[in-house]
Amino acid sequence: MSTRPLVLFAAGGLFGAGLALSGMTDPGRVVGFLDVTGAWDPSLAFVMGGALAVFGVGALAWRKLHGAKGLYGSTVPTRSTEPIDARLIIGALVFGVGWGISGFCPGPAIANLAWARTDALVFVPAMAVGAILARIGFGADRE
Repeated sequence: MSTRPLVLFAAGGLFGAGLALSGMTDPGRVVGFLDVTGAWDPSLAFVMGGALAVFGVGALAWRKLHGAKGLYGSTVPTRSTEPIDARLIIGALVFGVGWGISGFCPGPAIANLAWARTDALVFVPAMAVGAILARIGFGADRE
């Protein structure tokens, strides 16, 4: 039996626990971070900075020890050589508008399903429909 599902479950659990512990499952925190002209809440910046620092050190250590070889025969992604194009910019804008309106991004929204928050119960299916429509209509997420 492969240990891959266990590793993925542990990584997802660690991510979810980090979101909950830092308070980032609360959409009010996200909206507070985005409200730079009002009652700005910088806590999201500290959580992102901490996550980036841990990832950076971990990625550097992994590459030193294993090169581009990932777990279970995968390869570690490298920097994209594709240019910034209109699709990327439009997708980022759509994501940003949805994030700003709802206060949810995918990870915290899914974590909030565990608490059966009404806004998450509405947001997550709408997010799934949006992802399906983007894939069907624009070929998003295809190689």
